[in-house]
Amino acid sequence: MPKCTADSMEFGRLGRRVIEANFKGGAISSDGGVLLLRQMDRRMGLSAAVAAALNDPRAPERVRHELRDLVAQRLYGLCCGYEDLNDHDRLRHDPLMQTAVGKADELASSPTLSRLETRVTRAEVVALNGVLVEQFIASQRKAPTELVLDVDASDVPLHGDQEL
Repeated sequence: MPKCTADSMEFGRLGRRVIEANFKGGAISSDGGVLLLRQMDRRMGLSAAVAAALNDPRAPERVRHELRDLVAQRLYGLCCGYEDLNDHDRLRHDPLMQTAVGKADELASSPTLSRLETRVTRAEVVALNGVLVEQFIASQRKAPTELVLDVDASDVPLHGDQEL
């Protein structure tokens, strides 16, 4: 029978940690796509832009996790299908998620991420919407001259034409 798989694939390093894919076991994660998310985030600068739009009222001497790292952890978790914050009780120990965020140690806990989400103000929500609009415009080859946001939710043909 032919051997169809490579022994390992190298993805670089994070500090002293070597990032590779192999079939030997060890520290295992099924979320390999998170490294692609990391690359896209670095290219787009989304987590950095979101962190810049948020106020960080924490005492600097007590901060264990930088704001950008918290945002990246939450974004990557959402993209991988982990909507619930309690998923991060396990994800914080996942070597692949740690690598994607850029840390070699334990990530933020679910209570830390919860505090991040619940302290956001109305002004920050407006700023975050601006980040998304800027990201969308930057994704276009040429900046659009007009941008129409259709937020009318009344046209819902889900149940047929009962409204008429």
